[in-house]
Amino acid sequence: MVDNLIDTTVSPKQLRFKPGGLPASFEVKVVNDSERFASFQVEVTAAGVDGDRLPDWYTISPEVGTKKPPGDVTHFQVAIVDNPVPGFVGLMNLTVRVFSMELPDEDREVLRLILEQGTGSIPLKLDLPVREFQEYPANEDEIPVRVYNPSQLETHVTLKLSGLDSTWIVDGTERQLYLPPNGQITETFICQIPDISQAPSRIYPFAIAATHRHGSPAQVEGTLEVLPMGLVEFSATPKQQQIPTKRAWIPNWRNSPVPYTLEFENHSNLQQQVTVTIQGEDQQECTLELPDKPAELNPGQTAQAPLRVQARRHLWGRKKELSLEAMATLSDQRLGNTNPTSQFLKLNVYPIIPTWLLFAGGLLILYLLWALSWLNPNNDRFGHQAEVNSVQFNGMSQNVVSGSNDQTLIKWRVDGFFNPFANPEVDEIANTGKAVRVIRYKPVDNNFVAAGLENGEIQLLNLLAETPKLMDSFVFQKDDRVLALEFTEDSRYLFSGHGSGKVLGWDIYQDLHQNLGQFDPEKEPVLELNFDFAVYGLKFIGQGNQNLAVAGRFNQLVILNLGDNSLRKVTYKAGQEGGQDDYILSMDIAKLKPYLLATSDNQGIITLWDMRPCLVDNQSCEIIDRWSNGHGSLPVRSVALSNGGCYLASGGDDGRTMLWPLTTQGKRAENYSSGIEVDQSFDDRKFNSVDINVLKRNILIASGSDDTQVRVKRAKRLQALGCDRDE
Repeated sequence: MVDNLIDTTVSPKQLRFKPGGLPASFEVKVVNDSERFASFQVEVTAAGVDGDRLPDWYTISPEVGTKKPPGDVTHFQVAIVDNPVPGFVGLMNLTVRVFSMELPDEDREVLRLILEQGTGSIPLKLDLPVREFQEYPANEDEIPVRVYNPSQLETHVTLKLSGLDSTWIVDGTERQLYLPPNGQITETFICQIPDISQAPSRIYPFAIAATHRHGSPAQVEGTLEVLPMGLVEFSATPKQQQIPTKRAWIPNWRNSPVPYTLEFENHSNLQQQVTVTIQGEDQQECTLELPDKPAELNPGQTAQAPLRVQARRHLWGRKKELSLEAMATLSDQRLGNTNPTSQFLKLNVYPIIPTWLLFAGGLLILYLLWALSWLNPNNDRFGHQAEVNSVQFNGMSQNVVSGSNDQTLIKWRVDGFFNPFANPEVDEIANTGKAVRVIRYKPVDNNFVAAGLENGEIQLLNLLAETPKLMDSFVFQKDDRVLALEFTEDSRYLFSGHGSGKVLGWDIYQDLHQNLGQFDPEKEPVLELNFDFAVYGLKFIGQGNQNLAVAGRFNQLVILNLGDNSLRKVTYKAGQEGGQDDYILSMDIAKLKPYLLATSDNQGIITLWDMRPCLVDNQSCEIIDRWSNGHGSLPVRSVALSNGGCYLASGGDDGRTMLWPLTTQGKRAENYSSGIEVDQSFDDRKFNSVDINVLKRNILIASGSDDTQVRVKRAKRLQALGCDRDE
């Protein structure tokens, strides 16, 4: 057995100490039994000492011994100056540990310490189980603190929390407690954080102090972090300007800059700086003036950034329509960027000499007649002034109804689209006050339309005289966009699909027959279902209006059985789940083939389905045909099937509408696998809606797009293919 290289002697072996009195000392003699020079250190530990407590209850002299040769002795004096465990009375073992940085061994000796009742004060012990708290505005958080009385005397304790706004603390910042000898209690301060405007996001340090009459005060510290919450709204006024600002139709040499006001509303609890940059292909044609410094935004405040734009004017020619994108960047993006992140600004730059002065009076008159007619797509007196979101033929294809972001519904005469001397616009049905997302004719009689709006409202609009134009208006949840509408065949019920994932069923029988013009502000749906995806399409499949197809985000396609409210999920892509950026944007059925379903998505895929196996035979739904070459793999916003299921129309983000002849089995005709291009929008702006009908010897395709236009085109029927037959 190897001998210990350190020999330790402690004298005396037993001490008596009274806290508050004179120190109790003992000597530690250390002999170097190694064969080399070594220095020694002494450490004293006691059972029950708090692990966080510093060794301030004893002193050692010297702290580190000098290096001694083999066989030499080092003397240490240790003095007990305080109770190792405050409040403890009785016998306690002390362990004396001797070690050396030069030697691998260490030695330990045990000393008995008798602790008597002290004469001095004993501080309380405070402990925060959690020192760092995090919470959102308008929420409560609990701050627990443990208080321990190590003394042998009972005491009354005053707890006080400081550092936080006193109005945040429920029931006050001060607590009165009673603690028996060696007693412990946990007290909780409840912090009610105010709303966003009164609780900026930052770390708030706080302290909890405990005072009592038998000892010195104690304190413990922690932090409360108010987490960021809210958003910064970004808007621009106006969004369109022109140079010159007035009377651009006459010769005018002025070229003054035009102002735009960029406004930011801080609905968050973060202090922000907003930096504005201008982007866009037309930026190089403009001279821009922006503030030198970022806009400062405190929580709840509104700030403005004035923008002045100047552009060089041509001497003559057409006006320039410039587009600028104002991008906002927040200094603190823990909550993301502004909402929205950018604003699109338009600037119409007119020539110094108008074009009409370059032509003879006759041409001038023709120009003015054209500029003021319905043939001018930019004429704000005719047609829509914003993106067209939905179009639909009436039953006999005599009229088309359209809805737009300009908040209007317009009725069009179909034959007017094929006569250059006739205005196809019949009249403006209504101005709904909000952007129109989707419209649907009432199936029976086609005498009114339902309009689904951006703010979640549904309006029933009469197309006949002698009755109120607005028959009813109802909303279930504000700002929940209506993305899809579908009537039952008897027109009694209307189903709506929403951006939140809700599918609602409305009983509109009384609206049609009894309560004309009398609105029920508390109208409730007869059916409410919640899906975990935004609903972009609703269609009844099969006979009897029993099965409602619901489609939307995450490429979800679900069949709702209205008889028993059961759901059947249709596998859209085998072995592949739709992601958050995958959407089924549109679907339609052929009325005379109610199990033939067409769908389209934002990946550019058009699919034709046979739904009979899954609805009648309880098998998997069958994909008849699927392709993605119709619109260059860009999103296909809308598909529509003819009543007989022989033709399919589609419109997409490539700015084209396409016609797809089909076989009797529901597949693309072999000679038309790439489709037939029917129309193209201005500047290749995307088509949002299409509808199709077969009338006499023609196929009629109606469309609405982002270029604000409603179009009706026609193509010859292809009866030689075998599907489209009159007999």
